[in-house]
Amino acid sequence: MTRLVLALLISALPLLAVGQVNGTKDYLQRMDTDGDGRVSQAEFLDWMSYAFDARDRNRDGVLSGDELPGGKGTAITRATHRERLAATFRKQDRSGDGYLDARELAAPPQ
Repeated sequence: MTRLVLALLISALPLLAVGQVNGTKDYLQRMDTDGDGRVSQAEFLDWMSYAFDARDRNRDGVLSGDELPGGKGTAITRATHRERLAATFRKQDRSGDGYLDARELAAPPQ
């Protein structure tokens, strides 16, 4: 995961206090919006984009320097952010079936 993605995820932790997850099974249940027991790439991207969306205060689809963790840095678009997340998803999808099961979700991307 890139440093920016990691920083965005860490910065959103206070927002998650209400929706605390306690393990892979909890993540799977929350990400799996259609209830099929696995996480599609679309479900993964939507779930993992929460930090970007929370920081994008003006809702223009771009995190400008002042919206980034630390209040500075190179701007990033939502599309670029999601492309990076998609690459992470593909690395985690070891079976290559287009979905993450609990085991793949728990494993760090290679």
